[in-house]
Amino acid sequence: MSTVMITGSNRGIGLEFTRQYAADGWTVIATCRNPIQPGELSAIPGDIQVHGLDVSDQRQVDRLAADLKDRSIDILINNAGIFGPRNIGIDNMDYQAWTDVIGVNTLSPLRISSAFIKHVAQSEMKKIITISSIMGSISKNDSGGEYIYRSSKAAVNMVMRSFAHSIDAHEITVAMFHPGWVKTDMGGESASIDVKTSVSGLRSSIAGLNVKDTGSFFNYDGEPLPW
Repeated sequence: MSTVMITGSNRGIGLEFTRQYAADGWTVIATCRNPIQPGELSAIPGDIQVHGLDVSDQRQVDRLAADLKDRSIDILINNAGIFGPRNIGIDNMDYQAWTDVIGVNTLSPLRISSAFIKHVAQSEMKKIITISSIMGSISKNDSGGEYIYRSSKAAVNMVMRSFAHSIDAHEITVAMFHPGWVKTDMGGESASIDVKTSVSGLRSSIAGLNVKDTGSFFNYDGEPLPW
């Protein structure tokens, strides 16, 4: 049976990933910060194994990797992320918040991917996916603003592209995806697509990846995106 590990699985895109993969018979390793009160996650039927994980805590990451040391993970999805404070500009910049967002959105995907590389390498599918954003595309930034979130996603694209080429010997496919503007707590009700549409597209695109795509950046529908 195929196995997927999803960070930030208790809400939004992560919750829908969990729901869809479980419905298709996958084993889901679902992580969230509070496994005692995971909300809707606890009501999803299927082979779902919930683990507590703060993706910014190296000790927790290492402990979970050790606990799962004999498990193969076909697809690792770095989904956990935060937007940070909104409407922050050069006159009221919150540099501590910026540091916190970089920690979660940029450093943690590498932390998780590095800790679980052996789990992925011994699987059949061997894929590591990071949920990025089109707001991390430098060439697509024609409106400015949102320094904190934009920079964290531009940075994670570069980090994971470097990581992809650093692990060529493992033949793992590493890719970054923009999930679309999705109706979640982060995206808001005015967003253009619902979470089911986003995740269905993402899953189809992920399934179609092969090692020649490693280090690439895609839209949820599989369309390549510019850096």
